[in-house]
Amino acid sequence: MPPAPLGTTDIEAYTKGKVKVGDVINKDNIDLVQDLVDPFLYQEVTQDGREFFILPTQTEIEKMFPPFYLDATLKNWGQAEFGADGNVYTKDGKPWIGGHPFPDPQTPEEVQANVVLSWGRHDQDIFAIPTYALDQEGEVQYEYHFVWAQQQTIGLVHPDSAGGAPYLPGKEHMLRHQSVWFTAPNDIKGTAFMNEWYYDQSKFPELFGYLPAFKRVRRFPTNQRFEPLVAGINLFLSDAWAAGDPMLTWGNWKIVHRGPMLGAMHYNWRPDQENWEHPTCGGPKGTSYYNVGKSLIPEVIVLEGEPVGFPRAPLSKRRVYFDARNIEYPQAISYDRRGEIWKSFEPGFGQYYTGHGDAGVPDYGSHEKRATDGRLEWSWNWVISNDIQSKRITRFCQSQTCQGGWESKWDSSGSAEDFINNYMTQSAMRRLGT
Repeated sequence: MPPAPLGTTDIEAYTKGKVKVGDVINKDNIDLVQDLVDPFLYQEVTQDGREFFILPTQTEIEKMFPPFYLDATLKNWGQAEFGADGNVYTKDGKPWIGGHPFPDPQTPEEVQANVVLSWGRHDQDIFAIPTYALDQEGEVQYEYHFVWAQQQTIGLVHPDSAGGAPYLPGKEHMLRHQSVWFTAPNDIKGTAFMNEWYYDQSKFPELFGYLPAFKRVRRFPTNQRFEPLVAGINLFLSDAWAAGDPMLTWGNWKIVHRGPMLGAMHYNWRPDQENWEHPTCGGPKGTSYYNVGKSLIPEVIVLEGEPVGFPRAPLSKRRVYFDARNIEYPQAISYDRRGEIWKSFEPGFGQYYTGHGDAGVPDYGSHEKRATDGRLEWSWNWVISNDIQSKRITRFCQSQTCQGGWESKWDSSGSAEDFINNYMTQSAMRRLGT
């Protein structure tokens, strides 16, 4: 099949009528779209019984971003440049002021900057995350519940942010504060980690951990970012948003491909399911993967980069696929030191809107979540992390709540400074661990 021109949005036209919105893709028909899927997904479908269904392509840009972040992207377009040190600054040499610094990226570094400088694309996020680690037989070996919280300190975009956008007063030299704490099961409950990210992307974040058994906070080696946070899962700090390390600790980035792709970029919120968790499919027990919808992305920008700042990194490179419309990633693939395919980190995104009444979208009801000004919210919804060499899969989703009573929310926690004091200090780690 000849490659489609960039900008193609109709899956039926692309496949000459062989695949249409609503179709289920499985091992019997995956070859019809083989040139639209990454090698990891192709192997999961053909060898492990995974399937997915086709959703309509989203053509409205305002449905691909959190609303205030999109406002800032449009307002600040053209004001970013790289400094001599490789970091992003405004034209007058200040830290970045919010939104994508490079909305129409032309280089790998510009693509990376759009992701690294604001992971969640909100000033504040708290995510309640049930997590399931499956063994080679498809059995859930570990079930964890944890909370992931983050606070931007530069590039603030919400008009009600403490101190006023675009900077948190006194923290202009920082990029973000981020923490994670486990709420279940009991033997791991209270374990917590905290990252303090510098704006300078050549510096490693400060990393602290609290271990309830020892009842103390200790500093962790911050360059060991390719290890599981807790036993059994294959979620690494380096994985976060396919940009979990400071931008300048990776290098030799190159664009290796541009073209259309199938990805889970829309309609991936499932409030019709208990606690927003997704149905499953595939694997030995039929529970290894989330059963999700994917739509035709008109253009992805595929980057490859190497962990130049990590001499003992267990991977040789990472290939990341970015949706050119909003510079978010539908897939990230890591390769081991031998150059063999190793691990995927595949997410799904969408507005907090079920697509109720939209053509070609399954009926998930009429649920929605809105920002403080009434516009629809947007975020990530689920992740499948697959270690294809060990045949172990970790899957997790952003849920309404997790054990411990924590609830997912965005830009709604009051004072930004209180947010840091409540969740992102060493004393907060001790308090959360009790």
